[in-house]
Amino acid sequence: MNTGHHSSQETRMPAINPARCRPNGLRVLDLYCCAGGAGTGYADAGFEVVGVDIRPQPRYPFEFIRADALEVLADRSFLAEFDLIHTSPPCQRYTQAQRIHGNDHPDLLPPTRTLLQASGLPWVIENVPGAPMRPDLILCGSMFPELRDGPYGIKRHRWFEFAEPPALLTPPCHHPPRVVSVFGHGGHIYHGVAQWRRVMGIDWMNRDELAEAIPPAYTRYIGEAIAEQLPGKQDRAA
Repeated sequence: MNTGHHSSQETRMPAINPARCRPNGLRVLDLYCCAGGAGTGYADAGFEVVGVDIRPQPRYPFEFIRADALEVLADRSFLAEFDLIHTSPPCQRYTQAQRIHGNDHPDLLPPTRTLLQASGLPWVIENVPGAPMRPDLILCGSMFPELRDGPYGIKRHRWFEFAEPPALLTPPCHHPPRVVSVFGHGGHIYHGVAQWRRVMGIDWMNRDELAEAIPPAYTRYIGEAIAEQLPGKQDRAA
């Protein structure tokens, strides 16, 4: 792989999910990857995953490159090694906390979309409700029965925009009677990082990483649908 201006960090072996699909011959570039919530979902769907983040991510469970996501998106020869690009630009600018506190955060979603559109590859943007994007798909933790901890569950809406929206039947959203909020430092009802891990379906992140993550169930759901529409490497070589 030609990393060019990109610098690599040691790769960690991902934990094996017994329900993980067989490898599908497809590679996904996971930009603004943080600690790997989205990437793990794509791995569970059968993708080979490479993550990119400008900050070190010592718990990222796949091949990791420390680099600026926008610079990577401008590198066409590097992008040619992938079948799909997933992006999760920083969401702080679009959150309710930002509207309350008025802190200054970078607006990276528009330039990310511009470069994605020029890439010629299938792509996904994920962000919080209210971000400047088209909500082709809205997912919530309450749609996935595995993201429960007894009577507790997670209410975590996320928007997804696609280059070409896949055909998906969105499961119903049923918020549990007892909602676990995963954000910031946990608010006034915080039952500990162990419960956050259970309702997110993530067992390797610390509290701050969980607050920035999405449950892998979201991108497994998306990845399985996209893989149905993309030819595997063996098919393209035929």
